[in-house]
Amino acid sequence: MGDDTEGTRNDGNGKGGGIVIGRISGGAVASGEKARAEDRSERVGAPAAPDAGAGPVPVPSGAPGAGGIAVGEMLGGALAAGPEAEAVDSSRELLALPPELLTAVRELRGQLPLLARSEDDGLDDVDGELAGLEATAVRDGRAERGRLVRLRALLTGGATAAGGLASALSVVQAITQLLA
Repeated sequence: MGDDTEGTRNDGNGKGGGIVIGRISGGAVASGEKARAEDRSERVGAPAAPDAGAGPVPVPSGAPGAGGIAVGEMLGGALAAGPEAEAVDSSRELLALPPELLTAVRELRGQLPLLARSEDDGLDDVDGELAGLEATAVRDGRAERGRLVRLRALLTGGATAAGGLASALSVVQAITQLLA
């Protein structure tokens, strides 16, 4: 064929279709064959609550057609539809750290050397997360949600003696409030 469509393929019915979104607070949507979308943004602060939008979100009443995807509300990102379609949400949510959390982190880091050590006690992991959190907090005043979730899991998982310290409880409580 010598026209502009050479090398393209459309097995659909020629009516098009796909992608109906009623509010999305994140990025990356893809539809159709080999479609690709990626979001690498940095979001500062907690995501908006679903009811914080500008009024009600209509629920899609039917399938959008050939390419697919119908949302209705979504906090966060990445959708994909169709063969070989790919959507990637590589965004990072950065949360402003309150001074109480930084104080608790420093106190816990100061107490870690006082604990009896053993092989695979998990204290190095805890100290590494605390050090990273402290460095980021001092430099940027913010931290990634993922780091906070990992640290809270380390301190509440029962795999390390650090979780039994009162300062660890302060860190866990401050993280839990921040993530709520």
